Amino acid sequence: MSDTYVDVGYDSTQIGMGQKAAVLVVDWQLAFTDPRFELGGLARLHAARDNTAAFLKVARAAGTPIAACYTAYCSQKDMPLWKVAAVRREFFYGHECTEMDPKIHDPSDFTYCKNAPSMFFQTPLIAWLVKQNVDTVFVTGCTTSGCVRATIVDAFSYGFRVQVLADCCGDAEEGPHNDTLRDVGRRYADVTDRATAEAWIRSSARQNR
Repeated sequence: MSDTYVDVGYDSTQIGMGQKAAVLVVDWQLAFTDPRFELGGLARLHAARDNTAAFLKVARAAGTPIAACYTAYCSQKDMPLWKVAAVRREFFYGHECTEMDPKIHDPSDFTYCKNAPSMFFQTPLIAWLVKQNVDTVFVTGCTTSGCVRATIVDAFSYGFRVQVLADCCGDAEEGPHNDTLRDVGRRYADVTDRATAEAWIRSSARQNR
């Protein structure tokens, strides 16, 4: 079956890995993983969360830098004009839904709050990545078509080699998840998986001993 994008030159190369990678963890907070909350009962997100948790254990064991974020606001006055009802009702400092999922969180990670879709927008992430001498990022998190996509685009825009772990990203529905991965894979990133990333991390750790 013909792919018009490929026919005109999209997805014409692989970005590949650089010298040093970090893991970006987008919004694995209880709002998206705990069924007590409005957005927390989505099975597709739970599966991606569990894959991310397993991947992070490998990354930490190898000494790979990890940056994780959650989304929260003081009030609706400092909140963007979200069309998602649960965000407007629940995503406030001190609300339990803003806490990182315990399967994901580790005190050794660089964990911070963001207030826009991208992990990069007006946050200290760029300075932290530069300090770590990172040139490649593994992107995980939720949701694929929302905050994950925004983070991918910004990581690309800042010049990082972007590797998206498909099985460590989750969305409410399969369609938007797959459509987003297909589209960013044509333009901005390599779409890969947890097993491939873990193999690279282990190999890189052995080489740097």
